[in-house]
Amino acid sequence: MEAQREQKVVIFVRGEQIYEDAEPDVTELMTEGTMTIASDGAVVLAYEETELTGMEGTVTRFTVRGDRVELERSGSVASAMIFQKNRPHSSLYETPWGNMLVDVTATSLSHRLNERGGILELTYNVAVDHRLVGQNRVKIRVREKMRESL
Repeated sequence: MEAQREQKVVIFVRGEQIYEDAEPDVTELMTEGTMTIASDGAVVLAYEETELTGMEGTVTRFTVRGDRVELERSGSVASAMIFQKNRPHSSLYETPWGNMLVDVTATSLSHRLNERGGILELTYNVAVDHRLVGQNRVKIRVREKMRESL
């Protein structure tokens, strides 16, 4: 059985939030993080949020396992969401301003990740208190962090 391997990576995140009667809100972030490939084939991407995303002090972790992606945040914002195409999942989203019940349903989900990096794309509908409020798109590109020469 192969052990887990963690490596430093560069992560590019492009998030787009689309709400009714509003211009899309786009956030782009490039940051260093880690990618771990577990012995069962699951891939875990982890990075710290910044002031740019409004979640400074939060660690974000994506776990990709087959047709399922889990998003977990801990720190100033705490949440856990599960994405599977056409399967709704509910979770509690905790922020410094209060908590809310969030339902997410992935409408598309694809990934091509290996030890050298890759891509994760996810589009999902968001409902708050069971009322549809918009759609989010996330595209994450991962590449190996180049080793610094001595």
